[in-house]
Amino acid sequence: MPQTVCSGTMLTTPSGFSPHLACAEPGEEEEAPQEGPGPGACLADGPPITSASLDTLIHNLVPTADYYPEKAYVFTFLLSARLFLPPPELLARVCELCIKQQQLDQSPLDTAKVRKFGPKILQLLTEWTETFPSDFRDEKMAGHLKDIIHRIAPCDEAYWKTLNQVLQKLSQRLALMSQGEESILKVSLNASSISDKLVAFKTKPPHIQKDMLSICNDPYTLAQQLTHVELEHLRHIGPEEFVQAFAQKDPLDGTQPCFSDQKKKTSNLEAYVRWFNRLCYLVATEICMPAKKKQRAQVIEFFIDVARECFNIGNFNSLMAIISGMNMSPVSRLKKTWGKVKTAKFFILEHQMDPTGNFYNYRTALRGAAHRSRTANSNRERIVIPFFSLLIKDIYFLNEGCANRLPNGHVNFEKFVELARQVREFMTWKRVECPFEEDRAILHYLHTAPIFSEDGLYLASYESESPENQVEKDRWKALRSNVLGKT
Repeated sequence: MPQTVCSGTMLTTPSGFSPHLACAEPGEEEEAPQEGPGPGACLADGPPITSASLDTLIHNLVPTADYYPEKAYVFTFLLSARLFLPPPELLARVCELCIKQQQLDQSPLDTAKVRKFGPKILQLLTEWTETFPSDFRDEKMAGHLKDIIHRIAPCDEAYWKTLNQVLQKLSQRLALMSQGEESILKVSLNASSISDKLVAFKTKPPHIQKDMLSICNDPYTLAQQLTHVELEHLRHIGPEEFVQAFAQKDPLDGTQPCFSDQKKKTSNLEAYVRWFNRLCYLVATEICMPAKKKQRAQVIEFFIDVARECFNIGNFNSLMAIISGMNMSPVSRLKKTWGKVKTAKFFILEHQMDPTGNFYNYRTALRGAAHRSRTANSNRERIVIPFFSLLIKDIYFLNEGCANRLPNGHVNFEKFVELARQVREFMTWKRVECPFEEDRAILHYLHTAPIFSEDGLYLASYESESPENQVEKDRWKALRSNVLGKT
């Protein structure tokens, strides 16, 4: 079914996700937390950190002349730290520690020491700009960058050259991101709807004469174009949006979320959910529009084949949207139409996306696609587009099931390691270049074809196959009265 996104209740039903984390129940005594350096896979040698104070975690992020944190730690902490303080404040504290540890406020500087430290701080700043470029839309961030480089530049003027290259790439990246986001937002908000009154009459006005089969009658080609749309949306979703979508007041320390404009910072994620809903309604509209039973059955079989091709490609999000569209009540009630459909392939696809066992079948297929992607020799085999609403749901229940802070005030770092693992996997998938050639006509239709509202779908469904019981008859009468009353 179509999905909704909102803070705190991202989806309408629980998934039963149970992350394998040692999350204490209310009142349960915590194990002694591990403080200090050594988060195993995240930093360097030593056992993993399960919890630590925020100050300690910031300290572990800061490089020295002889130390640099592992890339996994950098990603995990930069992703999760925004729940506790805004990125400009975090960067300010990183710079303060650098100045203090390297004595950058002293004169003269220890040139040998700074020359060992300089490349490491530049590496950290480069990783930050490349992984979380949206953070640098705040002008304060660039100011902190320039300040720290200004302090080490006397030891090597090449640092300025490197910083300018970093800032130039960042500027280009932000410009491309803004253009892409504006384009996606414009398309998703301007998608038109058919006036519900049209289905009360057995005619189609000229501007909706076209249907999907007249634009594209090859299931594999349509599946390819759907994959283009999906990957374009994924490309613009930053890792920080997963955290910002669930930002809420911390019940233990009373801190407020550190975002002033949460809607804007999750706009790409929300646009992607709108696309999923649009595809659901587009499929249902295409099925309900034809006047003849044989034509409706033909459209259903076409979309079954498209869904199967999406599964083979690894495009699980379009697959679920198509199945959801065909399972919407206005479509599923068309018993005479379904009687003309060869449903064996549809039941196989439904089985793959069956929610039983917390979507066990789907998760098994996803693991298979992920394995194929890791060992692939071509972009075609690297495609993995997860059922996005379930991914969001998993992250939501991880967030809800484990506190951000432990009773002693330490950050529950184990939780954020798991969060980062899931987000990092998604980031790998979204970087795949779509190997299929674009078909502008099909893409235009997918984005702009008129779709019915829910009432319009029901009205079209009743017009196609008469109501079977009194409830349906009453609803049909009310819908017709409402539509005709607007004419």
